[in-house]
Amino acid sequence: MGPMTSRATPVPPAVAALPRDPRGYPIPAITPRDAEGRPTFAITGTARTLICSVERRCSICGTPMPPGPVYRVIAAAETEALASALAADRPAANKAPSPEPPGHRDCMLFAAFTCPFLARPNARRGQDAHVFGESLTRGTARGSATDDESGTQIGGAVAGFAEYEFRYVPGEQVAFLFTGLTELRQHHLGADQIPELTAALAAAPSGPLDEACPAYLLDDEAAAEAHARGILEAAMARQQGGS
Repeated sequence: MGPMTSRATPVPPAVAALPRDPRGYPIPAITPRDAEGRPTFAITGTARTLICSVERRCSICGTPMPPGPVYRVIAAAETEALASALAADRPAANKAPSPEPPGHRDCMLFAAFTCPFLARPNARRGQDAHVFGESLTRGTARGSATDDESGTQIGGAVAGFAEYEFRYVPGEQVAFLFTGLTELRQHHLGADQIPELTAALAAAPSGPLDEACPAYLLDDEAAAEAHARGILEAAMARQQGGS
């Protein structure tokens, strides 16, 4: 997940509470830090992604996702496939594993127009990814498409899903599969989602956050890695105990 713009745009409160880099960019919870504590925006942290997956935390703000739909920002090809399934009244689910974890609706609307990799259809992947044996090559463009009926340019969408599952293979990234499409908000550019986020934030109740992003998803990478190791060790212990 890349750096998020500091321009005057609607910002979900939990995102506004995140640490910022020297330029003022909020740093997503899944963004790892280097040895000096600086965010490495081109990399999605495996330890951080695993934590968010197991603890059902938003990959952007790091706070819990309540029961119900989870959200992703998807590219044009997946948007087309899901829209076609909806039009044909077929079950809609993503068929290929994704290394991109889910989050809150507001946070993903925000990410759609602030994350460089998500905001524009000509954006290119910043790193190789290997998930479920599939390879996603660095430099691959997200791409765009044109709706055959309306002629509207499709750059992607913010999609809601009823369920998600994940798998982690050591040496690879965490991989996700999503089922039960609940919402598909198409856009050409991510900035097309700004009015929807503005409306959603205006309708949300005001007040302090119910829970902040935990310390192990903030600036201390050693803490994130230690917490992820604890999760893996606990899972191994449960597996051995049940065998």
